[in-house]
Amino acid sequence: MDHRYLQTTIAKEVHCSGIGVHSGKQVNLHVRPAPVNHGIKFARLDLPNCPSVPARFNKVVDTSLATVIGTDGFIVSTIEHMMAALAGLGIDNALVLVDNYELPIMDGSAGPFARMLQSAGRQVQSAPRIFLVVQEPIELEEKGKFVGAYPAPYFRLTCTIAFDHPLIQTQTYDAIIQDGCFAEEIADARTFGFRHEVEYMKKYGLGQGGSLDTAIVVDHDKILNPGGLRYPDEFVRHKLLDCIGDFSLLGLPIMAHIVTQRSGHAFNHAFLERFFQQKGAWQTRTFDTAATCTAKPVKQLAN
Repeated sequence: MDHRYLQTTIAKEVHCSGIGVHSGKQVNLHVRPAPVNHGIKFARLDLPNCPSVPARFNKVVDTSLATVIGTDGFIVSTIEHMMAALAGLGIDNALVLVDNYELPIMDGSAGPFARMLQSAGRQVQSAPRIFLVVQEPIELEEKGKFVGAYPAPYFRLTCTIAFDHPLIQTQTYDAIIQDGCFAEEIADARTFGFRHEVEYMKKYGLGQGGSLDTAIVVDHDKILNPGGLRYPDEFVRHKLLDCIGDFSLLGLPIMAHIVTQRSGHAFNHAFLERFFQQKGAWQTRTFDTAATCTAKPVKQLAN
């Protein structure tokens, strides 16, 4: 069987350290290999008995500032960049351990996580990957936001953002998500915020780990970071990165063309709930039984 259709984990344990972007607290993070059908789980080393929670949409407890999962009275916060790195590199099974409630923000991208995981190496496992194969369109639209999933024989994302700011405006990025594409084109795109938002958050005790080293900060007419942007369209690339992390909370790799317009963590999560409500629109399949999907027209929002 083609190794792309077998489950994978990392070949050895790896670790990193940093600060949480919202808490400002130091945190140590370890990623360990895991057996087949384990999925991605997060565990808290700082709590008694090291409790763990699976990275699935039904464990999401907050999406207001970041993606937060939790169960039995504990949480793990700001998991989206790590989830994007794991999904973007095609890693199915891993245990992520942290000694605080929030993952480190690193440089505001998934790049440091992706390089850490790549340094561990990938271990191909004996069980086939189980895919969520979209067969009929699934769509959610509300107040100018839109997410749709359409049949496709791979995982493709088309992301559009629109901001009333001269340095951002409307941007679209389209990619078939494979590990080479993710590592080279998406992983290093950083999160971003506006100067007035950053100042407001810090005033009220949020964003304590935010700085020009951990995010792009945009003022009225300029980028405040001394090095500028890594890509001319870094803003939309990062939104696409966030989408990879959010949609990985389906719990299984997806075969679909997902289109997002003006979406964010909360609306992506609402779409995941819609996805599981429309059980007739998708099937779980291994590669041996997966049929080639026929692409359907993609809905476009009116400007």
